[in-house]
Amino acid sequence: MSESGHVSGHDPVPPMDPRFTAELDVTGLLCPIPVLRARRVLDDLKPGELLLVIASDPASVQDMPAFCKMAGHRLNMATKSENKYMFEIEKRQAAPTDDLIADPIRRAT
Repeated sequence: MSESGHVSGHDPVPPMDPRFTAELDVTGLLCPIPVLRARRVLDDLKPGELLLVIASDPASVQDMPAFCKMAGHRLNMATKSENKYMFEIEKRQAAPTDDLIADPIRRAT
């Protein structure tokens, strides 16, 4: 497997779309590896840059959106083509969103 996550011997991936700064092919890998690899690539991107993730694990349909929401990134697109799932993720500033901040515990009076 290359550093980009591309697994040798799998279906070839078309040339990278110039809109994307990085492309991560995690086909053949199961949860939680696709999300962990996506996080590692996103850590190296600048806010506003785009990552294309190509996965084959059906669990990624729930995992990638949940990861993006938790990490504060924007999931611009999620599509399925044959047995592959593609996710377009925009790196955002790492700032907690309002719905992820827990309310303080209040004592009953």
